[in-house]
Amino acid sequence: MSEAIHPAAIHHLPGFITAPGQSDWLLNAVAVFLIVSVFALGTIYLRLHSLPELMAHKTNKIQLELVAVLALLSLLTHNNILWGAALLLALIDLPDFSSPLSSIAGSLEKIAGKVVDQPAAVERAATEADPAATEPLPLPRALPGHASPDQPSTEGKA
Repeated sequence: MSEAIHPAAIHHLPGFITAPGQSDWLLNAVAVFLIVSVFALGTIYLRLHSLPELMAHKTNKIQLELVAVLALLSLLTHNNILWGAALLLALIDLPDFSSPLSSIAGSLEKIAGKVVDQPAAVERAATEADPAATEPLPLPRALPGHASPDQPSTEGKA
């Protein structure tokens, strides 16, 4: 066979056209670029989806859990409105309703006589476990130039 090029063929071929039996470097480069870009976009997508949860870490626990559940549901169901709700909930600083309500409940239980005073119960348990804990603590010593703690204060008296 002759090595002559057909007269209808172009004489200069682009660089990405390879001869038979050689590796196609353009196909390999595009495959590597595609794999890297899919992983990069997936990482960006997951970081963006976890943004409300990261913002809610400085809030209280209940708000953090609500935001985390909404973000996870939006990730699994592809409902963007859930992600928007999670973002809005993370941005809003909700007041702490549970602390005052638990304080009220504790006070009502104490008035009703259903709950033993917690610090006294803890102190009683500590003294039962360690008899040396019943000894009185030594009084603090006075600083130079100050009255000792067992002496009455003379401040404000003229």
